[in-house]
Amino acid sequence: MGVPISQMWTVASYVIGQKLKGNKRYPLVLMLEPLFRCNLACAGCGKIQYPTDILRKHLTPEQCFQAAEECGAPMVAIPGGEPLLHPQMDEIVAGLVARKKYVYMCTNAILLEKHLHKFTPSKYLTFSIHLDGPKEEHDFAVCRDGVYDIAVSAIKAALAKGFRVTTNTTVYNNANPEAMREMFDTMMGLGVEGMMISPGYPYEKAPSQDLFLHHDQTTSLFRNIFKDAPRRWKFNLSPLFVEFIKGRWDLECTPWGSPTYNLFGWQRPCYLLQEGYAETFQELLDTTDWSQYGRASGNPKCADCMMHCGYEPSAVSQTFGSLKGFLATAKYTLLGSGLTSPVGKTRTGKQPVSVSVTSQEPLAGQLVQLTLPGSPHQPVDPALVGPVAASNGDSSINNVDELA
Repeated sequence: MGVPISQMWTVASYVIGQKLKGNKRYPLVLMLEPLFRCNLACAGCGKIQYPTDILRKHLTPEQCFQAAEECGAPMVAIPGGEPLLHPQMDEIVAGLVARKKYVYMCTNAILLEKHLHKFTPSKYLTFSIHLDGPKEEHDFAVCRDGVYDIAVSAIKAALAKGFRVTTNTTVYNNANPEAMREMFDTMMGLGVEGMMISPGYPYEKAPSQDLFLHHDQTTSLFRNIFKDAPRRWKFNLSPLFVEFIKGRWDLECTPWGSPTYNLFGWQRPCYLLQEGYAETFQELLDTTDWSQYGRASGNPKCADCMMHCGYEPSAVSQTFGSLKGFLATAKYTLLGSGLTSPVGKTRTGKQPVSVSVTSQEPLAGQLVQLTLPGSPHQPVDPALVGPVAASNGDSSINNVDELA
């Protein structure tokens, strides 16, 4: 698992607190888009198709801080556009870190080495580097040769200076499972903290519409990608989300879990769809008809979506909101994905995990006893089991070169 204990504790405490208060809808990650401008124009991106006057605008640091405080989420993902094109991005990051928000700045890394000196290493700051596969696949996805090599160089430079570094990968229907697995090996070899991976969303404005995965294609592809995954791979993903994209765990979208704030206000209903804006976060929560979104709604725009930004909050909610979800997360965390299915079948030749709960108190106050094959009984604190990380599957968004 590629998430520090302090971050797990902060987020677990926050989620459990929301559960104990009876809040059914609460934000986990603020998707903060300070600008739409970018220095790439990726084939699968649908986030930067705006008039020039809009692309030249950006949020002020004060607007970013207000959104973070109004929302109250413990984590902030900064996609875009390309965040490093914002003239005050270092000030924005510093202000969010000062507020003890766990910040994931999502970047294509083209400008990262140039601006690295403006940032200070902190447990609250992570550079999330956009990589859609190994060299050939990534450069094809971003429609420019040489970007993969630039990103790898930036990763090395950031790690050398003590920064937290993760990767985020959007997978399309042309992905080669073996090539993806090779990239995972490479990233682990470089020393990144963890990797985020998510199927791409079929943006209506994306230049190439033939890249996107349908639901069954997604689950088949991810089963192949994660088949017999070695334990050395570390992902910034909840175990239940991994099982979900493999088609082995049921989740429903919780779009309010990753609310989006940008130049136009609070975007309805989610990071991916643009169906109006609210002036305040509370207005977004209270006036959006959430029943119209998610696969269960029958909305065709949601039919094939399995994106991290919509379903990772759902996975975290199940992890800390249900005993079934928590125990499954504990098993997958300790023994790896694939040990059991939700109905409890074990892989051939594997001994099952013995699980007992110390009391019938709410999950926030329980210790869970897990017995691993060949190991002594050791109670595991719920706050220390189950990854809670943020990023977003389409995070490195692209743009128009003359505006870079």
